[in-house]
Amino acid sequence: MLATSLHNRIASFYIKQEGATYTILFSHGNAEDLGMIYEWFREISRQLNVNVMAYDYTGYGISVGIPSEEAIFSDIEAAFAYLVTVKKTPAHRIILYGRSLGTGPTCYLAAKQSKLQNPIGGVILQSPLLSIYRVAFQFRFSLPGDLFCNIDRVGDIESPVTIIHGTRDEVIPFWHGEELFVACQPAWRSKPLWVQDAGHNNIEMFLGAKGDSFFVHLREFVALCHDTNVIRKSDEKNQQLTASSTEVHLPQGVKST
Repeated sequence: MLATSLHNRIASFYIKQEGATYTILFSHGNAEDLGMIYEWFREISRQLNVNVMAYDYTGYGISVGIPSEEAIFSDIEAAFAYLVTVKKTPAHRIILYGRSLGTGPTCYLAAKQSKLQNPIGGVILQSPLLSIYRVAFQFRFSLPGDLFCNIDRVGDIESPVTIIHGTRDEVIPFWHGEELFVACQPAWRSKPLWVQDAGHNNIEMFLGAKGDSFFVHLREFVALCHDTNVIRKSDEKNQQLTASSTEVHLPQGVKST
């Protein structure tokens, strides 16, 4: 059990894949818990050659406490801290993956890490919502009391973002995914996967009937995240070299003005 900053205790699982470089941190949907997704993520781990960590929200499954937006944000921070401090996984090797409600904490943490200038490796948003209120109403602006306002956070994310959404989603309308795609920074907006005729809970089934296109998309995205990390590292090295070459070394006893 993980302890959160709000003193709740939440359940989690960690699937280790031998030789994996990246770790997926998964945030599940409202009608899911760890027991329902474990076997599927064993397959994800094998197919993508990644470690996987998932957690239950406060008040879900055997996790204790009262669920709330604040509690769920605290939950993902606890899971992230476990990966960084216990598993020694740096932020740039963690790929956040949120489904449905889980896109809320995913966008929150990704935006937060970007603002801290310690961005995560990538973001996968499956069947994402603009915000809770906007699922039922097409508001142009976030209203007081609205929750999981992904539309207000996704533009702050400075990591590759891919969005997966069914065109006939009966729970979270497809246009939510489209608007979030447009709201991403162009430099970080990755190829989306719009699944023709799929609903909210059957995307994997639709794609499975057409081969392994679901896994192909995710493999390509993980590869993109890796390429991005290589470029980031090269840019940081070049900046350090540039800064070093422009330093002014004054003779001893001479002060700069």
